[in-house]
Amino acid sequence: MVAPVHLDRPERRARLDAVVEALLGADPVVVTTHANADGDGAGSAVALAGFLRQHGADARLVNPTPFPESYSFLLPDPDWALSPKSAAESDWCRRAGLAVVVDTGDRRRIGRIASMIRGLPTVVIDHHPPGDGPIAGVRYLDTRASAAGELVFEVIEHAGGPWTETIVRALYVAILTDTGGFRFRNTTPRCLRIAGRLVELGADPEELHRAAYSRFHPRHYALLRESLATLTVHEGGRIAWMTVPKDDFDRLGATVDDLEGFVDVPRNLAGVELAILFRTTSDGRIKVSLRSLAPAAVNGIARALGGGGHAQAAAAVVSGPLEKAIDRVVQMATGSLQG
Repeated sequence: MVAPVHLDRPERRARLDAVVEALLGADPVVVTTHANADGDGAGSAVALAGFLRQHGADARLVNPTPFPESYSFLLPDPDWALSPKSAAESDWCRRAGLAVVVDTGDRRRIGRIASMIRGLPTVVIDHHPPGDGPIAGVRYLDTRASAAGELVFEVIEHAGGPWTETIVRALYVAILTDTGGFRFRNTTPRCLRIAGRLVELGADPEELHRAAYSRFHPRHYALLRESLATLTVHEGGRIAWMTVPKDDFDRLGATVDDLEGFVDVPRNLAGVELAILFRTTSDGRIKVSLRSLAPAAVNGIARALGGGGHAQAAAAVVSGPLEKAIDRVVQMATGSLQG
């Protein structure tokens, strides 16, 4: 098992000094996060870009997949996010003086961006346990943090701000979404204090909660209706899983944004300790999303499948076909509960 990364106060200050020194003065800057960015990845990236812009750098978001439509409300200008595989993206990476990677420290999770920023001075800010493909650079890692947004807050606070509306909103959403609306086990006194400070700085909890969670397209519910027919329980109700039918996903013109909350359906069944969502991707591979209730953990399963994540929330991508992937992952999940 990978040892967690915890920082004591003197080491934290030293790391923050190094991060701030690396961030300030570089121009232009590439800010990136993992593929299929969630609220934490998107919010942390926007906040960091906003901070860098306040300090005179031209920072753009260069991600392996498009900036999520569901979090586009965080962007003050769509031009902040460059289109994947565009000429502008390639040119930006060639001219950049610094790369900043947030919400992952694993080069596999940033896909083709890893080769595009190879050789650039790099800052990594992450709260996940280290993976097998660590990104080299100035690293600010703490697995006790509720979200990468919590660590980005610490960086900006250490630098003395400034706290713009864009930064404050983005960081609040980053922490809000990675704690499940402040209801998951990773909701700590520290993250609540930071959220409170962000409210003092102007974040509107009602408006941002509504923007983050009350935004579903009708196709979300149409796809959920089809997926519910696949809901299956196992091991006396301790394990539950659901699949997203690819034919329906394609027929409805769905995107990954439409899958928000799907994995919570099996997790919210009474008695379930470990929940799984299976989805066939466009290249025929199977995306496996894993959730659990403590003390059950899923990051070990994800790592064995070539993925990673947290103890209670992890993911991996495996080869198909779907039925084979389900059998394999459910067998591993059963073994983890019995072990």
